This record gives sequence, structure tokens and C-alpha cells, in this order.
Amino acid sequence: MALIALTLRHARQYWPFIVAVLVLQLLSTIAALWLPSLNAQIIDQGIAQGDTGFIWSTGGTMLLVSLGQVATAVTAVYFGARTSMGVGRDLRREVYRKVDSLSTLEATKFGAGTLITRGTNDVQQIQMLVLMTLNFMVTAPIMAVGGIIMALREDAGMSWLVWASVAILAVIVGFLVWILLPLFRTMQTRVDAINGVLREQIMGIRVVRAFVRENFEADRYERANRDITEVSVKVGNVFVLMFPVIMMVLHFATAAVLWFGGHRVDDGLVQVGSLTAFLQYLLQILMAVMMGVFMTMMIPRAVVCAERIRELLDTRSTLSFPAEQTVATPASGRIEFSGVTFGFPGAEKPVITGASFTAEAGKTTAIIGSTGAGKTVLLNLLLRLYDPQEGSITIDGAPIDALTREQLAETVSLVPQRPYLFSGTIASNLRFGRTDASDEELWEALRIAQGADFVREKELGLDEPVSQGGTSVSGGQRQRLSIARALVAKPRVYLFDDSFSALDVATDAKLRAALPEATAGATTIIVAQRVSTITEADQILVVEAGEIVDRGTHTQLLDTSEVYREIVRSQLESAEAA
Repeated sequence: MALIALTLRHARQYWPFIVAVLVLQLLSTIAALWLPSLNAQIIDQGIAQGDTGFIWSTGGTMLLVSLGQVATAVTAVYFGARTSMGVGRDLRREVYRKVDSLSTLEATKFGAGTLITRGTNDVQQIQMLVLMTLNFMVTAPIMAVGGIIMALREDAGMSWLVWASVAILAVIVGFLVWILLPLFRTMQTRVDAINGVLREQIMGIRVVRAFVRENFEADRYERANRDITEVSVKVGNVFVLMFPVIMMVLHFATAAVLWFGGHRVDDGLVQVGSLTAFLQYLLQILMAVMMGVFMTMMIPRAVVCAERIRELLDTRSTLSFPAEQTVATPASGRIEFSGVTFGFPGAEKPVITGASFTAEAGKTTAIIGSTGAGKTVLLNLLLRLYDPQEGSITIDGAPIDALTREQLAETVSLVPQRPYLFSGTIASNLRFGRTDASDEELWEALRIAQGADFVREKELGLDEPVSQGGTSVSGGQRQRLSIARALVAKPRVYLFDDSFSALDVATDAKLRAALPEATAGATTIIVAQRVSTITEADQILVVEAGEIVDRGTHTQLLDTSEVYREIVRSQLESAEAA
């Protein structure tokens, strides 16, 4: 079972704490089982015979036993909490590392909402089960077995009451678990759904408001909320039914003990103290069963959560990076695509077909084409967000799949089409690619990216806070900070994925004039929509329907490529095109 396997694997390193919990819970339970016997002795040998000294001495023993029980129980809970929190932390770490290792294809297949739920809510359910197991499930069987033995020791004639009560509770528990298991599985699926809807609405709040779709999105959230509410109410109904039924069994058992026990006391078969102890032991037995019931209620949901986490952890990524460095880190950054073909699973045709080109170090290669032609996919293949189905990609002659994750990150730096900044400060975002960069290097990168002026205007400068996603700055400022972040990393290969679209013409011109200074000697690949951005490129690749149909300089393509001329014609006046 996934739940047992996951729990044992992560709890193994905490075995000293687990042993301590077992020993302490055993001592605490023994103390709890001893108390009714001592109470019976006080009634039968102290009160009945008027022996005050015996009452005081036995009462003192009961006080010491009670204090010992409290001390051992508190300490056991402490060690149990340490163990469960540790297991939860380790499991969250494993889930995070797995998600981090997934390719874009696997991550997209699962979806952001369910990945978040599996790394938080699902792990929390298992963590709580471990905590309750160490605190209750260890105590419950000891209490139940010990209570049965002590109850039979007090009065074996009423043992049938114990067996009947336990059997009735066991049937109730089994029936409730049978109902709850599919409900919990549905609940976790609907938690995924509502998390996905809420995340999408928060991320797209500007679009929602821009198109006045608040009511539509509110209805969409309401449907997801209603779905999870319905299944939660069904689960709640089961719990509402459970506790009254259990309490009814307890009260019937108590009444039966008093009724039949009273007759046995009247017949002289058992003493009043022993009857009192028997009743207390029966209640302890049933309380132990109740603890087991409570635990059993948690198990179905934890089982579902463990299966979901196991599904994620068992997913084999289509990408694998070498664990150790086997080839030298590229020094110049010369890139070569040879017959590269890539298509998404289930797609009718490849996105990229037979792409072959070379991007020389120290030169700029531009990629242009219509929307959906496959330009960004070429960069994603170079970043190993995907692996090609056919062909090869090399950097300085080394296949990119032979580079470790660290080598690839050191070699290639991306300015994405939709720049993303992380919560923190401007400085922390700029140091994302190189943590040891000095403030002087940050300012130099900002100067080249045309972002130094607006950063200086900030009250805290480089220490100005940045909100998650960079929503505290404008789109153009976010794009310039993203460009500066890539420049700070100082890689051998720069990838600009339509990274100048949010800039005005003047800023764009200044940036393109300053970039050669920073990228000298490195390989630069620019994906662009505006022809004016790439007219100075050493090589321009024209992509159409996933194929490189033409290549050359701006001047050469104007003479030889009809596709390129059409793109130019749609953007520039005839005089500029000439």
C-alpha cells in the first residue's frame, strides 16, 4: 500500500523517537490501567472496612501513578509530534524535488493546481495520520487488550458484555470506512479543482476585470465551491452519525454493566469495588475502540492522498540530467541543431520538423516567423524543457543531454517572452542567475537593460520590494529587469524570446545599441516579432509551420525570401524595407 510504503520510508530515520513513543505510551497505558484497580481496593478494603490508613496510602499511590501517567503521556506526544512533523517535512521536500525534476510536458499534464495540493494538503493528511497514529493508535490496542485482561480479572462472569460491545463497534467502523473511502477520493479531486480555479483567477485578475468577467468567474468558482461542499457535507453526515452511535453503544454498555453487575453484587458474586473497576475498564476498552474509530476515519483520506503522492513520485520524467559532470562546460557557446524534430504527445504533426542551423559564438542569430510557427519551441529545446524526438543539439560539440543541470544553467540564460519576477527585492531578482554578483555589476546590467533610471527613482533602489510575479512594476520595467537578470548571469549563450515587445521604440533602440557591449563573445539568439529588432543580426532564420524555410542576413532575405518580404511589408513602409 502506498500509504505504508511512504510512511515507513520517511519515518525510518526517526526510529529513536518512535521507540521512545512506544515505551512512553506503554508506561502511560499501564498507569491508566492500574488506576481502576487501585480505586477498587480503596472501595473494598478501605471504605468498606473503615481503614483510613489504607485509603491514604493507596490514594497517595494513585496520585503518583497519575502524575507519572501525565508525564509519560506529555513526553510521548512531544516525540510523536517531532516524528510526524519530520515525516511531513521530508515528504514535502521529496514532492518538491520531484515536481522540480518534471519536464514541462509532465508538469502541464498534472496541472499547477493539483501539484500544489499534492505538495501541501495531501502531505498534511499523511502528516496528521502519523501524529495521530503515534499518539492514539499505539495507545488504543494496548489499552483495549490490557483493559480486557483487567476487566476479566475483576469479574470474568460479565466478559460477554465486553465482547458484545467491541463487536458492535467493529461492525460500525467497518461500515463507515466502506462509505468514506470513495468520498475522500472525490474530495481530494475537488480540492484540486477549486485550487486550480482560484489560482487561475488570481493570476488572471487583470484580464478578468479588463473584460468585465467577474460574474462569470464568480459563477465558475461557485460551481467548484458547491461541488466540494456537497462531498464535504456527505463526509460530515457520516461523522455526525458516527459519534451518536458510538455514544449510544457506550451508554448501553454502561447500563448493562450496572444492571447485570448489580444483580451479581446482590448475589455476592462480586464486590462493589470490583464492579466499579469493571465498569471503568469497560469504558477504557470502548474509549480505546473510539480512538481506533477516530483513526480509522482518517485512514481512508490519508490512503487517497498517499496514492496521489505516489502517482506523482512514480512519474518518470522524460528528461534526465547526468548526476556528475562527464563533459567540459562549454567555453564559447557555439550551438548546432542537426535535423531536430519535436511534437507534443497526441498532436497530429510535429511542431518542429528537421530543424538544422548553427549559431556561432560572438554572433547574433535571429528567428522570425508567424505566430505558432515554432520559434519559442526551438529555444525551449535548447533549454531542455523538452527533448527532441529526432536529431541532436550540441553546444561546443557536446550534446546538451550530456550536460548537467548546473552546466546548462551556467551556459544558457533566458529572457522569456512573459517575464516573471519573484517576490523579494530588485537585487534578489537580479542575482537569481548569479548569487555572488556585486551591486556594481547589478547597476551595470541595469544600465545596459535601460532600467537604471527607474530603479534609482525607487525609494530603496536595489532593495525596493518586488511582489510575486513582478506585478508591482509595469510590463516594460518587468521586461527590462528580466533582461538585466540575464546579463548579470554572464552566460555563454543568451536567449531573448521576443523580449523587447513591451519596450517603446526609443528604449528598444537604446537597448539594442548597448547589448553588443555586454554580449560580446557570447552566442545570442533572438526570437522577434518586429523586423526592426533584428535587422543587424548576423543570421536570420525564417520559420514557417515548424520548418526553417529561409536563412540569411536582412539584406539577403529581402532579395531571396518571399516569406520574409511579406513579413517586412506588413510592418515597414516601403522606404524602410528598401
